[in-house]
Amino acid sequence: MDKLVIEGGKPLSGTIRIHGAKNAALPILAAAILADGTVKLDNVPQLLDIEVMLNILRRLGCRAVQDGYTVTMDSAGAHSAHVPEDLMRQMRSSIFLMGPLLARFKEVHIYQPGGCAIGERKIDLHLRGLQALGAELEQCGNRITCRAEQLEGAEIHLDFPSVGATENIMMAAVLAKGTTVITNTAREPEIVDLQRFLNRMGANITGAGSDTIIVTGVKQLRGCQYEIIPDRIVAGTLMIAAAATRGAVTLTNAHAEHLTALIHILRRAGVQIATSDGIINVTSIGRPKAVERTVTSPYPAFPTDLQSQLMVLLSLADGVSVMKETVFEGRFRHVDELSRMGADIRVDLSSAFVRGVQSLYGATVEATDLRAGAALVIAGLAAQGRTILEQVHHIDRGYDRIEHIFSRLGAKIDRYTPVPKLDFANG
Repeated sequence: MDKLVIEGGKPLSGTIRIHGAKNAALPILAAAILADGTVKLDNVPQLLDIEVMLNILRRLGCRAVQDGYTVTMDSAGAHSAHVPEDLMRQMRSSIFLMGPLLARFKEVHIYQPGGCAIGERKIDLHLRGLQALGAELEQCGNRITCRAEQLEGAEIHLDFPSVGATENIMMAAVLAKGTTVITNTAREPEIVDLQRFLNRMGANITGAGSDTIIVTGVKQLRGCQYEIIPDRIVAGTLMIAAAATRGAVTLTNAHAEHLTALIHILRRAGVQIATSDGIINVTSIGRPKAVERTVTSPYPAFPTDLQSQLMVLLSLADGVSVMKETVFEGRFRHVDELSRMGADIRVDLSSAFVRGVQSLYGATVEATDLRAGAALVIAGLAAQGRTILEQVHHIDRGYDRIEHIFSRLGAKIDRYTPVPKLDFANG
């Protein structure tokens, strides 16, 4: 397994462009299977999760090629609605294929998806939404089959504003007969991006970004060219890293309006932030201030995907901060790793009490999931001495070679890939 070796204590400095959003690209790639024609997507990040999704699409019979940050896809040869179990276990976002495959092939066969171990993430809302559109469900062990000769528009209320369920229902409903009204929907920018993409292909969807989305079914979707929005979580990670290392960083291709909650919290911590069209400037001088209370919640509130990164900054702040996690119950697994680096954090059920220390210190730590791994990179950059970070494959799911990103900002961070040992005794 690859390792990152980080020499800490150096302020980040410079300008960097934010790559495309993983959480926008994945459902859009899934939706492309609905197109009658070629889809060309720009600003697609080069990530492990993207590679897995493209491999799934190829196994289903699609032609999908990534050249740099552009993906060209043609689903004319798609012949299967059976998502391979081995690939589905590698990535939870493979669940996005349920809606479009059901709409196109009138059936879909999937398995319980894999992904980061950050708590229980059921797919009940996805299944109930598809049932409301007329799908019949069968479950045999780990395998789930959905069938519908004709999907019909319906009124669907989500018990929780789930991003994945909102997007899956949208994709299934675009070819349904009649109108679908989805209420209590998630409001994330990635959902707005999916609406724009589907409408570019000829769908009729309104309301994304609010709590009600209306989908009027159409008979056919066409190919198109589309550019994925920037990744707000990557941008947020870099903003926090700049603050934690007391640096000065400029982000381009960044949408400040997608990061309002984070910007508010960072300013409360004493970080200087200036924004203009597509640009965010972050400057941090001196020790950050504690933030009395931060609560994760669905967009536009503070995102759970930035909780572990912000905890690193608050572990260096002057005073005690309280962080409450309301989205995933398993999202404090990074606390033990930060404690190895000298952080003073106590967890009580869904809350973490963070008493700021003067310095963190390099140590050997392990990425337990994608965002925890990013947090530990920030901790290593801010710490005194050397940090060795193991299980880097988790980070590769959401950051396009994170060591290259931070190296461009002056960090001393290198990736090491172990060389397999040869067993000469066995030939």
